[in-house]
Amino acid sequence: MEYSRVFILKDGRSCTVRNGTEEDAPAVLANYIATHDQTDYLGVYTDEITLSLEQEKAYLERKRESTSDAALVAEVGGLIAGTAGIDRITAAEKARHRVSFGISIDRDWWGIGIGRALTEACIECARKAGYVQMELEVVADNERALRLYRSAGFIEYGRNPRGFRTRQGRWQENVLMRLELD
Repeated sequence: MEYSRVFILKDGRSCTVRNGTEEDAPAVLANYIATHDQTDYLGVYTDEITLSLEQEKAYLERKRESTSDAALVAEVGGLIAGTAGIDRITAAEKARHRVSFGISIDRDWWGIGIGRALTEACIECARKAGYVQMELEVVADNERALRLYRSAGFIEYGRNPRGFRTRQGRWQENVLMRLELD
């Protein structure tokens, strides 16, 4: 799905949210690995990431050509600060109206509006693709993300007290959220 929009961040800089391309693959993969190393709120550990550069290139190209999914990057001053995307939950008729949403931002870029820009961009893409419900899961302790999602209109519809299990054996509760797009 083709997408490009410039957002003005809290510090006055411009942030271009656009499709990731094959040329972006090295920076996108590096960002993906870095963000997963910086927080315990994401769904996989860094050593579980096995994507090759060629797989990342193919993934970004597939998403760009898709009419139902998107893989977006937030670019500030030529640097990839974060990524986000939407993915159809299923092609089955009963649930094809639903899309999942995910986001990750490099810690160096937290707090200046990149999360909001990526969230708004994904909502726009989901509407463009004709979805009527957008869904996400977020670790309950991730208060910043919860504030962002609530301010964008997402509502909580459930909790999974054993959503994630850390390597230290601790449970992380996941909050299930949705946004009606129609």
